[in-house]
Amino acid sequence: MYEQLGANLSIGKSIEQWLPPDIHPNYIVLRMLTISKERNSTYATSYVEYFDEGNEKFTDVYAFTFLNPDEPELLNNFNSVDEALQFVLASYNATPDKFVTQGMIQDEYKDYLKTRDK
Repeated sequence: MYEQLGANLSIGKSIEQWLPPDIHPNYIVLRMLTISKERNSTYATSYVEYFDEGNEKFTDVYAFTFLNPDEPELLNNFNSVDEALQFVLASYNATPDKFVTQGMIQDEYKDYLKTRDK
């Protein structure tokens, strides 16, 4: 599993993971992790929260409003893929087999919509 994730990162493809949303009485917060390889050969992790503003016709989570627009994404840098993965697994309860390549998170959102709208 780690080998495939590392292979994607080594060729410049970021990986992302959809995390369970935080559901509040009047709104839903979508949560997402990203790991990417930086130009200096370190690995950056980021954690982002968005308001759930989508529907079946609007699934571009990157265009959703940040929960806290005045606060930057939570970023951390690591010297290896393994360190970055261990960090997100421990800090965000991520799952190694649920990472997708960048851009595929829209499909994860579409799957989520099927359960949200029930």
